[in-house]
Amino acid sequence: MRRSIATVSLSGTLRAKLEAVAAARFDSVEIFENDLLFFDGSARYINSLASDLGLSISLFQPFRDFEGVDEDRLRRNLDRAERKFDVMQELGVSLLLVCSNVQRDIISDDAVVASQLYQLAERAARRGLRIGYEALAWGTHVRTYFHAWQIVQRAAHPCLGLLLDSFHTLALGDDVSGIAQIPGDRIFFVQVADAPLLKMDVLSWSRHFRCFPGEGDLQVADFLKQVVLSGYVGPISLEVFNDDFRAASTRQTAIDGMRSLLFLEEQVRDRFEREEAATAASAKRRRRVDLFDAPAIPELTGIAFLEFATESFSEQALSGWLERLGFYAAGRHRTKDVVLLKQGDINLILNAEPDSFAHAYYLMHGQSICAIGLRTSDDLLALSRAEAFFCTRFEGRIGPNEKAIPAIRSLDGSLIYFVSDSGDMPDPLAVDFIVESVPGGDGKSIGLKAIDHVAQALPDGQLDSWILFYRAVLGLIPQDAWDLPDPYGLVRSRVVASKNGTVSFPLNISESRNTATARSVSTFSGAGVHHIAFSTDNIFEAVARLRANGTSILRIPPNYYDDLEARFEMDPKLIDRLRQHNVLYDRSGSGEFFQAYTEAFEDRFFCEIVQRVGGYALYGAVNAPARMAAQAQSRGR
Repeated sequence: MRRSIATVSLSGTLRAKLEAVAAARFDSVEIFENDLLFFDGSARYINSLASDLGLSISLFQPFRDFEGVDEDRLRRNLDRAERKFDVMQELGVSLLLVCSNVQRDIISDDAVVASQLYQLAERAARRGLRIGYEALAWGTHVRTYFHAWQIVQRAAHPCLGLLLDSFHTLALGDDVSGIAQIPGDRIFFVQVADAPLLKMDVLSWSRHFRCFPGEGDLQVADFLKQVVLSGYVGPISLEVFNDDFRAASTRQTAIDGMRSLLFLEEQVRDRFEREEAATAASAKRRRRVDLFDAPAIPELTGIAFLEFATESFSEQALSGWLERLGFYAAGRHRTKDVVLLKQGDINLILNAEPDSFAHAYYLMHGQSICAIGLRTSDDLLALSRAEAFFCTRFEGRIGPNEKAIPAIRSLDGSLIYFVSDSGDMPDPLAVDFIVESVPGGDGKSIGLKAIDHVAQALPDGQLDSWILFYRAVLGLIPQDAWDLPDPYGLVRSRVVASKNGTVSFPLNISESRNTATARSVSTFSGAGVHHIAFSTDNIFEAVARLRANGTSILRIPPNYYDDLEARFEMDPKLIDRLRQHNVLYDRSGSGEFFQAYTEAFEDRFFCEIVQRVGGYALYGAVNAPARMAAQAQSRGR
């Protein structure tokens, strides 16, 4: 399948966009007219530059408000089209996108529209060019792909074909099944875009909130599946209007775009493979399209370790803070200045090794989590999939008798390690660390068992990229988004989690500069882990032990518990116990959730203690406003 992207999807100058598109290994590019108009160079130069970069120019767009007009305007529009044809020939592109007219005073007559499009196609044919007619979801007369197809059929010109766009179809809730009945050679071009589900007018939705497939909520894979069934074999192109994209890194957005197309193709392939009753005809058509076939999604079985970047002079404060949480030093690395802390099944690594990745990360971000180790049934499969989706492999310095752990760079430059949990593979932590005999080490535990989830604070505008990254690379599933009121602004939160629930990352962004999330981003100079949730079987006992160890527990306002009593039918003794220990509570179905928070370590990150009862599978988002208010009050004291 040939992969393309529209220049309107990217920030920067036209030259920078083309270079980014080529670096992300697209086959072709759509040139958005404004990008060319505002470029200090000729169309012929862009043609040459694209060719030098190994790109073909697949489409010039858009040509607006052409059809359904009176004779005088038709004549002017045809003259206008001839000037666009001149530009196209210098660009070396043969296809022009003509979108349905949105003016209010047009003629709503299919016969007139078809006749005028025929005349345009005839002009294009004389120049060796073609016209792709697209139905805009807010078009005055033509809004749906089927209506546009009827007009194309009525015009019956070989140089006039249909142009499909997933957003215009799915935003209207249109039935995509009819696309498969359109002859593939009459579909001249296909554009794809996703979007979050929003209740607003379609034009504003389209202009500001489109996103790459896999970042939103539309069923783009169902749309593309029908396109494949039609027999279409041309480019699949990303056309995304998005305010955040216009401010983001050109190169990173282009890579995100390619990652999204590959993920979309994989979803379509999976749909075909799951259909046991696929017809021979559809199978034959499908074989004509080379859909991306990635290594399988790895099975994740938990978080093997979290690694903190620190330095020798600051490590003592961090290790002391963690020891008060019940962690004990269980081993030292054989060759590096690295310490392993343990409690239950939790492994925390403090890396103060000079001249290392962790040291470089520390210099940029301060004390922070620089790496996450994920347990998986097949570490090499996980690495292969990540590389197939444009992730960069990381290879650190390995000493004698040490185990190499496959790793990739995450979007923020931190590392994700893939740790094999197969029985025939030794645990790398057991291999690389010399176990230390700590008197009463296990006895220091406060009852923490495992890492429940790891919450990340992201810079504003990056949430979609992270969701796509986790979906495509790790197979994590996005859950519902939450808008959480912090005393200083809104925080938008969305969890991505593995199917089995063993790996969960709540992702948080905020446009306000003063929310707890934004403060974390500022402190880390970018994205970072701002809190870690540990599970326990007895949260009240764990909190009591924390206090005995000198750990400060975040104080929850008493009014919270008065409201809790009004919301739930609860034993007053339980509410008194929650209040006494500053424990928050939530209930879903038959499941219950208890959570308590520590004060932050040097205003950088904090810990959450959670207890799940009866199958509760959420994250207590309903309590987040109370927690953020308490943190704001704590900072003010």
